[in-house]
Amino acid sequence: MRILYGVQGTGNGHLSRARVMAKALKAQRVEVDFFFSGREVSHYFDMQCFGRYRAHAGLTFATQNGRVNVAQTAWQNSLTALIKDVRELDLSGYDLVLNDFEPVSAWAARNQGIPSIGVSHQAALQHDVPKVGDNWFNQMILNYFAPVQISLGCHWHHFGYPILPPFVEVDKSVSHEPHEILVYLPFESPEDIVSLLHSFDGYRFHVYHGAPRPANCSANILWCGFSRHKFKAQLARCGGVISGAGFELASEALALGKKLLVKPLHGQFEQLSNVAALQLLGAAESMMRLEPHVVKRWLKASNPEPIKYPEVGDALVSWIKQGRWHTKEALCQSLWQQVALPEGWRKKSA
Repeated sequence: MRILYGVQGTGNGHLSRARVMAKALKAQRVEVDFFFSGREVSHYFDMQCFGRYRAHAGLTFATQNGRVNVAQTAWQNSLTALIKDVRELDLSGYDLVLNDFEPVSAWAARNQGIPSIGVSHQAALQHDVPKVGDNWFNQMILNYFAPVQISLGCHWHHFGYPILPPFVEVDKSVSHEPHEILVYLPFESPEDIVSLLHSFDGYRFHVYHGAPRPANCSANILWCGFSRHKFKAQLARCGGVISGAGFELASEALALGKKLLVKPLHGQFEQLSNVAALQLLGAAESMMRLEPHVVKRWLKASNPEPIKYPEVGDALVSWIKQGRWHTKEALCQSLWQQVALPEGWRKKSA
């Protein structure tokens, strides 16, 4: 079996899931080529596990000061270029397109009659899970941004639907340094992050951000460039995580038993819905703006018990190889049977 794996490059959550899958595919000797879109080629990092991958422009969202900039999003994206990329992507040598919310490979598979399986957090939002801001436009995005024949979503809880657990690969050497806090707020301005954190001089904040270190950065804020290895090591030892409301980092925090404070990207349906799910489960604190008083209260909170999610990537690859792709309910059920959910989660539903 030869697979093309299309991955949305916007943000790092899709890439984290793809890394888990790359390891599982390699272990089971599945031939796979990776195709990324949604990010400048020069902005990818730590990509060795993907071999000689391809990257195209695709579609992405523009952000400004913690919210989606609709006008800039429309300006940055070219439908003409997208259509050209779809037409030029030759899938004749592939048996299957595996897709993580990536539009070029999804539409190429649809046009060329190649079987396609979508695996993404966005696919979970097609079920009646906790959602905020759901409307016809968001449903159009979920259904037509990267259309696939078979759709598998992943979420922190199944909510009574055929949904996969998160794809989590975390550092096994876990400690909890209560005054060491990891901060990942990529859509917020550096100045606003410094303003949020500077007064908590009893803590050290390890801020991972793509922008240069701001001039007014105080001594309790360590400004870090992107390094996947250093990020994961810091995640394993920190006392808590302040982040956007993306899916994968929250999944890793839950798996490690790290307290979590999230601030969603406004105008982003997925992140707002993630906040709703985390609040329903009692799994995180949230703030709609960068509010120091919320941080002050959260810093005093204790850490939750870690959630041991199973090796979803290995099970999914085995399922794909079997070829019985319309039996996803059994796959999902078998994986959730391996999860000891917190007592307060067990009867939760949307």
